[in-house]
Amino acid sequence: MRIAVPKEIKNHEYRVALTPTGARELTGRGHQVTVQTGAGEGAGFADRDYEAAGARIEVDVAALWQNAELILKVKEPQAEEVARLTPQHTLFTYLHLAAEESLTQGLIKSGATCIAYETITDAKGGLPLLAPMSTVAGRMAVQAGAHSLEKAQGGAGVLLPGVPGVAPGKVTVIGGGVVGENAARMALGLGAEVTILDKSIARLEVLDDRYQGRIKTVYSTADALDEAAKTADMIIGAVLIPGAAAPKLITRAMLADMQPGSVLVDVAIDQGGCFETSRPTTHAEPTYIVDGIVHYCVANMPGAVARTSTLGLTNATLPFVLDLADKGWQQALRDNPHFLPGLNVHDGQVTYAAVADAFGLTSIDPAEAVNR
Repeated sequence: MRIAVPKEIKNHEYRVALTPTGARELTGRGHQVTVQTGAGEGAGFADRDYEAAGARIEVDVAALWQNAELILKVKEPQAEEVARLTPQHTLFTYLHLAAEESLTQGLIKSGATCIAYETITDAKGGLPLLAPMSTVAGRMAVQAGAHSLEKAQGGAGVLLPGVPGVAPGKVTVIGGGVVGENAARMALGLGAEVTILDKSIARLEVLDDRYQGRIKTVYSTADALDEAAKTADMIIGAVLIPGAAAPKLITRAMLADMQPGSVLVDVAIDQGGCFETSRPTTHAEPTYIVDGIVHYCVANMPGAVARTSTLGLTNATLPFVLDLADKGWQQALRDNPHFLPGLNVHDGQVTYAAVADAFGLTSIDPAEAVNR
């Protein structure tokens, strides 16, 4: 199969979808791998590393896309990339379509087969290709939020661990999944007072047992969210409904009750954000202030630590990439019922119900698409 790895063009996105190690696995199976020149530099991989693995380096971006059957990316295609997609292409990347109607429409129009990392499942009901970046984002959320609390960044001037004689800062994490637990773990390690809100009693029991009460666990209700807004120095939004838009849990009205200079970190921004006042930002301009509250809403947080993120991501994606290359997308998805939910768009139709529901579109069963 002809496989292409473009250089990511989203603002300050330094990750790459395939490492030289992955390229070697593919070329060793007889596949043709073409990597855009400079695609791996941000993650510490030079063109010569890919060439040593048997890949070809391409300078002409148009030729890279035109000659490809399978396109591997990290982030959702930008407008100029969507324009390059055709029905011959299978695109494998993060998509997060429920928050991007224009992108969804563009992919429908392209006729391409689009498989999303974030909706692939596993036997335990987890999201194995989202988990590595959720881990990174959760850990980075506290790091970014702590910096945003500094007075020079518009924050309240609070040091999370405090000092002797001064109480530590309070961090509330909404959502106890992979992002939420990693954020709470980091905040706890810094010495903050940490609370996790979640609607799953079972999950709260696991967290309470795992951290032996050092992290407070609270069942998520409107009252609990109101209390968090009034008392927290930092609130981290870590809510996920797979493939669907995130619920708005902190409203604009609630900002009036928050402490001036407190920080909202919205890790759910890829899915539209879980704060009403959230809007996507970039690493170039990561924060903005609404009603005295600092908002950090970078949509590709793991891109800032590209080396770690690339290695973590490609460790998870490579088995799926090999299946796509060896079998073709239809057979690969037929053979693995957990791979099948990754199909979001095919041949001009939405194949993931939550995406269709977000925009009032109709969808078809992905099983119907793979069996045509």
